[in-house]
Amino acid sequence: MTGIEGKVVAITGASSGIGEATARLLAQRGARVLLGARRIGRLNALANEILEAGGSARYQALDVTRRASMQSFIDEATEAFGRVDVIVNSAGVMPRSTREEGEVDEGDRMLDVNVRGVLHGIAAGLPRMRAQGSGQFVYCASRFAVHAISERLRQEAGGDIRVTVISPGATESPTAIARSIAFAIEQKPEDVDTSEIIVRPTASAH
Repeated sequence: MTGIEGKVVAITGASSGIGEATARLLAQRGARVLLGARRIGRLNALANEILEAGGSARYQALDVTRRASMQSFIDEATEAFGRVDVIVNSAGVMPRSTREEGEVDEGDRMLDVNVRGVLHGIAAGLPRMRAQGSGQFVYCASRFAVHAISERLRQEAGGDIRVTVISPGATESPTAIARSIAFAIEQKPEDVDTSEIIVRPTASAH
């Protein structure tokens, strides 16, 4: 299956920022989206917005740091829609400071979400994609660990399962990232290599 329309896309971190913008855009283009995050109230509001606009959406509370929660999330996508074509991992945190008190605790939280969360998504999604013979992982990250994990996954998953890393660069626009994610999903793998997309803001005209 190519393009976006009809694809089942599971999105982590969907309650705000890049994840929220991606969910809106993909739903507008015909994807069936499953929204996951910890803030269930925001997921409910976003899902209702998509449904009222004529899209297809479901949501589930998700803590990517817990492997069982991630497995349940992917299971829900399969049970609700029959398959999972794309997993978009946009859940991520950055520490507020590297110098003040709480540095170690914040670093631990960042490791749990940004690295373990990615690994939990692979563990839950890869067997499903292998069984159905296709799939795609999309990561929004500029962190070396995620790039390294993605490259290893690309080598192990085989040609039927695509892996794309979106590197946000200095841009602050979730919508710009969402458009890059949509671009990566809609490309035919034999036509365009979307293993990595770097998003940079255009120069100001002023």
